[in-house]
This record gives sequence, C-alpha cells and structure tokens, in this order.
Amino acid sequence: MESGAGKHWTEEEVKALLSVWSEKNIRKQLHGTLRNKGIFIYIAKRLQELGVCRDWKQCRAKYKNLKYEYRTVKYAHNSGDVTKSMKFFHDLDAILRYEPVTQIAAEENGRCSATETQLNTSPTTDSTQ
Repeated sequence: MESGAGKHWTEEEVKALLSVWSEKNIRKQLHGTLRNKGIFIYIAKRLQELGVCRDWKQCRAKYKNLKYEYRTVKYAHNSGDVTKSMKFFHDLDAILRYEPVTQIAAEENGRCSATETQLNTSPTTDSTQ
C-alpha cells in the first residue's frame, strides 16, 4: 500500500497507526516528550512492517491531528454537545483517556504556569469538576 506525501490517510492506515500508538511503551514514550522524532521514526518503521508506507513527519502530523480532533470532540461532549463526533473517537478515547493534559493556570502575580490535570474519564461525570 503506497502512500505519497500529499495522500490522505486511508482507514486501514489510521487503524494501523492507532494499533501501534495504543501499545503501552509507545504511549509512555509519547507522553510528555517534546523531542519525539526518534519515537516517530520507530512508529514509521513499525507501520512499514504492517504495510503502511509513511515517513515519520507524516506519522507525527497525523498523530497531532487525531489528538486535536479527539480533544475537540471530547470537550464538546463534556459541554453537552453530543452531536459532534469523529470516526476513531472510541479508539482514541481508550488510548488518551488517562493521559494528563497540561493546562495554563494564572498565578497571583499575573504570570501563568502549566499544571497537569487528568482528563475527564467518565462519560457520566459532570464536566464542572
């Protein structure tokens, strides 16, 4: 399955990416790592073994896009808008559910600091926690 730089990801390619991403050691390495080129080179090699020909930059871009789309839908659901959805939401929810999210909190002197909080993991929990 050949895919060039400008090609859209097929459903099978996204499923392969999600299967590699869902591995515990990959999730652990991706969490909180800013310089993650090596991890995405490894992911691209693993995808190649599964028949998906994507380079590390394409893998990282798709990872970031999926994560952004997931968080957008998750926020909408927590705000009461259940009409917003995405194709691989449940797969991503299983992968990202327990990943801490960095939020900016204002300090007393007007500066901002980053704090880690847990994503809302329960669909029945009130979003005003």
